[in-house]
Amino acid sequence: MTGAGIRVRMDWTTAQGGYLNHLRAAGRRPLTVRLHQHYLRHLRAVAGGKPTDLTARTLERALSRRDWKPETRKSARSVYRSFCQWMHREGYVERDPSLTLPPVRVPQGVARPIPDGVLERALGLADRRTRMMLLLGAHAGLRAGEIAQVHTADLDERGVLTVHGKGGKARRVPIVDVEVLSAIRDARGYLFPGRIDGHLSAGYVSKLLAELIPGGWTAHTLRHRAGTQAYASTRNLLAVGKFLGHSKPETTQRYVQMPDDDLWEVARAAARGDGAAA
Repeated sequence: MTGAGIRVRMDWTTAQGGYLNHLRAAGRRPLTVRLHQHYLRHLRAVAGGKPTDLTARTLERALSRRDWKPETRKSARSVYRSFCQWMHREGYVERDPSLTLPPVRVPQGVARPIPDGVLERALGLADRRTRMMLLLGAHAGLRAGEIAQVHTADLDERGVLTVHGKGGKARRVPIVDVEVLSAIRDARGYLFPGRIDGHLSAGYVSKLLAELIPGGWTAHTLRHRAGTQAYASTRNLLAVGKFLGHSKPETTQRYVQMPDDDLWEVARAAARGDGAAA
């Protein structure tokens, strides 16, 4: 190791290749590896030079992209921290430049379920492929990336689908829509075949759905609808969270629009003043 603490002044191609191979060796899913690759390309364009010359200021500049939403910025920050930590562990840099990166605050989300009228119009305009996408989002609560990976082999005899979620986490979701069940079984492979490991990409699924549901409604608002409807019928936040693949109930709360009757019940209870004054 040199006096500067750098063993090798790697170029970006070598560094990215080594880091992505590290992710693959750790069992990270291809979709996750591609996401890391995407953010590293942006970092490379901003930083230039050598990856071993990265500084906290350069990382902050890369994260300051104006068109990124807080969720995207937070995801990129996680990738940059992971990449810098890898370079530090490997001895390519003496000090991890990401140590002083400020945390990214993501505002409290508000549930925005797609209205039934908008969904019905979209279903009426959809072809068979996009109709299945709409139903998997609105009725089964699947994310765009999860919709893209639906495969016949993941559906058991009872109609329970193993869903491949974020971070390699899998969950089991009962498919109660007969039309969707038949489509998955008849596919005999990926329901939405494509060029990304045999299936469509999450981005392309999102694009197709956005074209069907204009006006600011997205694939994710279909998922908000599924969570809101499920909670309205069951009032079981934990079960809804499991259905959507959340690890924390606080996350599920952001997907559930509180039913009006709950608010009326609270308001009536407050107005009654049954409790004794403190």
